[in-house]
Amino acid sequence: MGNYNCVKTEVYNYIRARTPLVIINSSERERAERLLREIAIEAPCKISYYTDFKQVCTLGGSNSQTANVDDDPLRYIASVFKKNRNSTFAFGDVKRIGDDNIYSREILNILYLAKETNSTLILITADIVWSRLAQFGMLTTLNYPDVDERISQLNNFLSAFQGKYKIEWDSENIRHAATLLRGFSEIQIENILSSALASNKGLLKDHLHELTNQKSRLYGAVSSVQEVHINPALEVSGLDNLKRWLLDKKRIFFASDDELNERDLTTPKGILLAGVPGCGKSFSAKMIAKQWELPLFRFDIGTVYDKWVGESEKKMKEALEFINNVSPCVVWIDEIEKALSVADSGNDTGKRVLGQFLFWLQESNSRVFLVATANNITSLPFELFRKGRFSEIFFIDLPNKNEREAAIRLYAKKSLHIEIDKCEMEKLVNLSNGFSYSDIEYSIKDIAQMALSEGQNIVNFNLLSSKFNEIIPISKNNPEMIRQIRQWGKERAVPASTSEEVIK
Repeated sequence: MGNYNCVKTEVYNYIRARTPLVIINSSERERAERLLREIAIEAPCKISYYTDFKQVCTLGGSNSQTANVDDDPLRYIASVFKKNRNSTFAFGDVKRIGDDNIYSREILNILYLAKETNSTLILITADIVWSRLAQFGMLTTLNYPDVDERISQLNNFLSAFQGKYKIEWDSENIRHAATLLRGFSEIQIENILSSALASNKGLLKDHLHELTNQKSRLYGAVSSVQEVHINPALEVSGLDNLKRWLLDKKRIFFASDDELNERDLTTPKGILLAGVPGCGKSFSAKMIAKQWELPLFRFDIGTVYDKWVGESEKKMKEALEFINNVSPCVVWIDEIEKALSVADSGNDTGKRVLGQFLFWLQESNSRVFLVATANNITSLPFELFRKGRFSEIFFIDLPNKNEREAAIRLYAKKSLHIEIDKCEMEKLVNLSNGFSYSDIEYSIKDIAQMALSEGQNIVNFNLLSSKFNEIIPISKNNPEMIRQIRQWGKERAVPASTSEEVIK
């Protein structure tokens, strides 16, 4: 049973029990109104309903206006309760009831009257309710549509335009879209779908990722969290083991709540990527967001720290709330050890901020996939490695022979616009032993810059091999550090690649 049906059952039972006050906490007045109309028809019972625009009408019938209240709706509700016992009256989109004021006290007087006349007052509001009012009744929260409701809304929308526009979405695409649209109201979902349909003259499979492009604009900006643009042509070579793992976890990440609850599961929390600098840790975050068709946000934890007491904790809270609001998404924290190692320096603020982050990482139910990268894994607080905070820890090593060949071929095609034959490729792969992905990219793009200035005809194998020979790779710049990092990765993490190679 979805949230909508649960709330509907609760409200119906409260009316039957003649609870003096029923508070429906919701910002979706139209949806709450529909819920009450269904109760009025199915019960059946008479529910009078007031809004500033519609004035007073009766839900369930023709919904025609029964009274015009221009002066004081509360006085009108009081008169209804005085004249009619066992009445039910709903007030849509109520304001100014969060504290002790003349308006809330007038409602309080109506509740005393409702109790005496065995009547029920239903308030629809998104605001906090004054405690004196709340103690008279029951509160129920109508959350935004759950996944089943979103799937139903999507099916209804697509059915209405099937045949008029080209629509390619199948049941799997609809479920994926329903997951992406988590956290939106019914009206927002309708607007997003209508906008996508109109701008694209249809809804193709490639349009799925557009559904969340506007999501970050719905919430107040947070300086420590920035959306990252992903190049549609992004390709990441190698890391086959990591890619296979991600393919398996994608199905679980987008599974419905019912499927997960049935097996007492939660969505994958994310991964910690440790390894040699320049070997694809940061690119992996972009790769995941692109493959999963999710927005990517970079969370700079270091910027939440503030010299004023309490401000750091406040900024961390705001950042985590923003991330929860824009989920489902991928969140990337680069060089996480630099931001969190402050907690181990005896800094009380750092420890509190770390505590906030770890609690969120462990307990958050939002569909957020965290990708944290670290170069110096030993600087991280040990609490971060507790099972359940990251789904897995991967080690990204220097690229092996096959990965170097794939990287050389990829950059040669994109930047040099050439294909390298098998014999020359084998020589370049051997020359690049010990290179990181960054070393390979730099070497080839340096030649691409020369080709841009001097012409394409300068590009040849001799220039490539000469450039590779000039490079002093990271494995030779600091062999002790690389040896230490690789030893840690072999003992304590899952390799991101399927095979290993001895680096000279």
